Amino acid sequence: MRQEVTVEARRRFRLDNEVLAFRFTATMSDRASAAPRERLSGHDRLKLWLQAVGLGVPDVSPAELQDALSLREAIYRAGLAVATTRRPAPEDATILNRAATAGRARPALENGLAVWRLSTEAPVADALGVLAADAVHVLGGPDRDRIKACEGPGCAGLFLDTSRGANRRWCSMNTCGNRVKKARLAHK
Repeated sequence: MRQEVTVEARRRFRLDNEVLAFRFTATMSDRASAAPRERLSGHDRLKLWLQAVGLGVPDVSPAELQDALSLREAIYRAGLAVATTRRPAPEDATILNRAATAGRARPALENGLAVWRLSTEAPVADALGVLAADAVHVLGGPDRDRIKACEGPGCAGLFLDTSRGANRRWCSMNTCGNRVKKARLAHK
């Protein structure tokens, strides 16, 4: 069952970003294009994505889906602000802080792997708390000056530039970087 979820999730979502919070923002793809793609179009899609990233929940209500979308957009706006050397808007910081403190997820070591244990009372709020806490850590941490928005055509996805020269331009070489290089070759 776990492998089926992973295969399905990999087909529907981009899971290649090393920062969990930015992987969450990638559930809205092609942000800078004329037609952005919403990948969390229903509660079942959010449930699938959460399972794929190790935050499996039994179910997602319509209100929890709206909370997740609100959090995702606050993370994206705050990340874009940091990437352009601005401070995140106070209302976005409030959304992030509220979600980060509402969650009661606990890290655990199981079979040699780090996992998140979510409460049975509010597993979706716990999962969103993990995402918000990750965003707070990255956006306000020592590597915040390495946050960038992808320069790939239509993308604008967030990523943490960990390259030695801090000169990475694309969220992923396998997707956006590859598209740009193929386009260059086609024009030669």
